[in-house]
Amino acid sequence: MNTLQKLGGWSGLVHALAYVVSLIIGASVMFPLLDSGPAAYAAFVAGHPGLVYLWNLVAYWVAALTLVVMVLALHERLKPAAPGGAQLAAAFGLIWAALIIGSGNLMLRDVGVIARLYAGDPAQAAAAWTTLEAVENGIVSGNEIVGSLWVLLLSLTAWQARELPRALNLYGAALGLAGLLTVFPPLAEPLGILFGLGMIGWSVWVGLALLRVRWPAARRAATTGGAA
Repeated sequence: MNTLQKLGGWSGLVHALAYVVSLIIGASVMFPLLDSGPAAYAAFVAGHPGLVYLWNLVAYWVAALTLVVMVLALHERLKPAAPGGAQLAAAFGLIWAALIIGSGNLMLRDVGVIARLYAGDPAQAAAAWTTLEAVENGIVSGNEIVGSLWVLLLSLTAWQARELPRALNLYGAALGLAGLLTVFPPLAEPLGILFGLGMIGWSVWVGLALLRVRWPAARRAATTGGAA
């Protein structure tokens, strides 16, 4: 099996695991605090910076790094049969990864900022967190448009190229369409949750497909320049 394909497969599984771990930490600790308001969240950050840092590290950096490998592996898989679609999908995938990294870098930096501010003035820390959160969410646009475009374009391209399981491509197309609808405010929260949870299953399926589905020798040779 091609090395990048294998790395892409394992990255899909780790990507899904990062979603699960960050979701467990978020649902059990972080989301209730965020719902309680800036003051409660700032107090928790000041008292437990390590946990908040770990949460952001897994949710953003681990997810983004594994996403980059997935994007490149899937691009390599689809390029011989559908070069245009593969390139367009990969562009959105890499943009999405860059946005996640950018937002994650701010969040990691903001943990220390909020902790230091809280030590001197808790009210100022809470006010600063409100502003910082708006910037962080703004980087990833507050919806799932870029990620949804990647999943949708990738699924349509894989369908056209007859790569990856057909059911996976249908699932990805439906997931991508659901994510695009988050642009409408009334649908943003429920479909955002659906997209996030759906990405766990999709990433696992993609990972297993890259590890298990045989890559035709002729296409592998056309991509790598080696002999079939």
